[in-house]
Amino acid sequence: MYVTGQLTNIETVLVDVGTGYYVEMKIAAAKDYYQRKVEFLTQQMEKIQPALQEKYQMKEVIVEVLQSKVQAQLAAQQHHSAASMSTALAKS
Repeated sequence: MYVTGQLTNIETVLVDVGTGYYVEMKIAAAKDYYQRKVEFLTQQMEKIQPALQEKYQMKEVIVEVLQSKVQAQLAAQQHHSAASMSTALAKS
């Protein structure tokens, strides 16, 4: 949506500090606030990255094990149905 307007005060801005709260700050303070927020989020991402990679690797191992079990189950079912079919043919 586009709305035309004019700024009455070009020295302060509204800063979203989370959960629907806004604080009026001078432009320099707002820049500092957002710079600190970016640095904090970057640090948190760097802390979480190793754990995320470890969980991804564990998920891959679980998927491989699950796939091998499904393949084994399918092979057992095929073997069982083939054995049943040959028994039925032998009785005929």
